[in-house]
Amino acid sequence: MNDILLLKLGEIVLKGLNRRSFEARLVGNVRRRLADLGRFNVSCLQSTVYVEPADESADLDAAFEAVRDVFGVVKISRASACEKDKDAIVRLAIECLREDMLRAKSFKVESKRSDKRFPMTSIQLSQYVGGELAEAYPNCAVDVHSPELVVNIEVRDLAAYVHTQPVDGAGGMPVGSNGIAVSLLSGGIDSPVSTYMIAKRGVRLIPVHFFSFPYTSQQAKEKVIELGHLLTRYCGDMTLEVVPFTHIQEEIRDKCPEEYFTLIMRRFMMRIAQKIAERTGAKAIVTGENLGQVASQTMEAMASTQAVTTLPVLQPLVGMDKEDIVRYARKIGTFDTSILPYEDCCTVFTPRHPRTHPKIVEVETAESALDVAALVEEALAGLERIRL
Repeated sequence: MNDILLLKLGEIVLKGLNRRSFEARLVGNVRRRLADLGRFNVSCLQSTVYVEPADESADLDAAFEAVRDVFGVVKISRASACEKDKDAIVRLAIECLREDMLRAKSFKVESKRSDKRFPMTSIQLSQYVGGELAEAYPNCAVDVHSPELVVNIEVRDLAAYVHTQPVDGAGGMPVGSNGIAVSLLSGGIDSPVSTYMIAKRGVRLIPVHFFSFPYTSQQAKEKVIELGHLLTRYCGDMTLEVVPFTHIQEEIRDKCPEEYFTLIMRRFMMRIAQKIAERTGAKAIVTGENLGQVASQTMEAMASTQAVTTLPVLQPLVGMDKEDIVRYARKIGTFDTSILPYEDCCTVFTPRHPRTHPKIVEVETAESALDVAALVEEALAGLERIRL
């Protein structure tokens, strides 16, 4: 048999009657991720997704790297398969683990027997294969407590599989299994991380960017598009909604008290995000807000911002340290793009002394000079959609 990838499920195994729908979503996501890497047979059985090359076009090395970023998978093993016979398992282990056994100074065998019809218990199989491996590779000692190499054997319904230690997968839930949300995507460090974290909870995302040309440059827009492309590695295909925001910000500058500029701007963002959500079937708004990080992220300021929407506002970064957020950004590959020196609309007309603890009624009074509904509809009419 050919080598195969075994993808172990995470939280999905805790689901009840709806578990099959989560598994089907995960299988579909894996198939889409592998579509450009050749033909694969992908199936799910016994809390494991099997990825098997269908022909010689399949690039299993590339597939192994690709599935590491698929949410819903906690462990990934590249395994060799054989018939469910103890001597066939030994022959396969001696052959396929040769380099590992010659390199290691100690090893042990761990077996799992999902197919209870197999005549040996897991312990018996481990002892038998371990003894044969020790005889075949006398320079690698058996150490059941602190081995350098762990040989894994799995006896499943379809075949027996031999592999070394699995690597960590992305965890979380399959994207699309927990609905759709609109995610506010700026060019900064925080919002790509918040988008990633909500995608990890199984949410399909519609990123929304507010663009204030000519106050923000075309390079700033391209930066956000690049961030969106980087996020598709985890989130799957997305459509970036680019909102023309210049007129709204100019109206705020000309007609509202300066100390409320940022708060009113963010309230417009929420209103527009809700309209986009209504059009696309999204059920929540995702932001990269972090409590106390800037003036617009105090409790009172966030309450003022969220008062204009009836949708849940998901804030996965709200209690994180900035160092933690930066660490995530580096991990998912967005940090270097986020720090490029092209600023977004949040830096346009920044007040010298922003109001940090506003009352909602004060903000409402400050923005009463604006034709809010007309400005929102004007912005929506100018939407640009970019497929990522």
